[in-house]
Amino acid sequence: MTEIQRPGALYQQVAAAIREAILTGELTPEAPLPSEAQLMTRYGVSRPTVRNAIAALRAEGLIDVRHGKGSFVRSDGHPVFTLDRRIQHATGGKFVMPGGDVWDEAEEPSVHRTRTTKSTGRLLALGAEEELFGCDRLLTDTPTGTRAMHRTLIPFEVAENVPALAEEPGQQPPAAYSALAKAGHKLWWSETVRARMPVPDERATLQLPDATPILHLSRITHGTDDRPLILEELRIGADRAEAAYRITADKQPTRRRQT
Repeated sequence: MTEIQRPGALYQQVAAAIREAILTGELTPEAPLPSEAQLMTRYGVSRPTVRNAIAALRAEGLIDVRHGKGSFVRSDGHPVFTLDRRIQHATGGKFVMPGGDVWDEAEEPSVHRTRTTKSTGRLLALGAEEELFGCDRLLTDTPTGTRAMHRTLIPFEVAENVPALAEEPGQQPPAAYSALAKAGHKLWWSETVRARMPVPDERATLQLPDATPILHLSRITHGTDDRPLILEELRIGADRAEAAYRITADKQPTRRRQT
């Protein structure tokens, strides 16, 4: 780790020196940082300066502070969990989500009534304050400790025309797809993925380290006339997971020649 240069904010100089050591590989992923006393001696600064430097690096997502153990360089390894986002047809008009059975439910699903927001209304092609059935699930993958928040939103109008959804709006997505198909809908799906910083309740529920973004996946089930029928939202720590897709080529529309 290089010497710090004065003048300037000392904690920023210390943070810059440690950051360089991390980025150049002198400090490797999962390696412990020197103790506060060692850093104070190394850079000739006070304890508050060292703590401010570590706080700055923690906010940048370069280090983790583990209570009772010290500070460690955050791992840059491959995500431990791959989300297989395919949907497959099964026998008897059923649908299967490959890998969907790996999840355990950490608590009972919460079924409730809610209304569209600006963002959910846009995705469902509905106006503001339209009534919805909602179902929230907290999912866990026991082997890796990965946690995910899953939400299903079904417009009242859709549920009214599909009795199975009105009677049980909290059923698992593949069962909901089957109910829609039996009601005569030819289904297809669209999905968007974005990364954003979590709000406090998401960070606490997903047990995320500092400065860790989440992947926010929004899947829309479309039916007859491409109408949006169901919105699913999945939120998961971006340090834990990656999303995998099978992409097939659509047939290009035939262009009509002008005469």
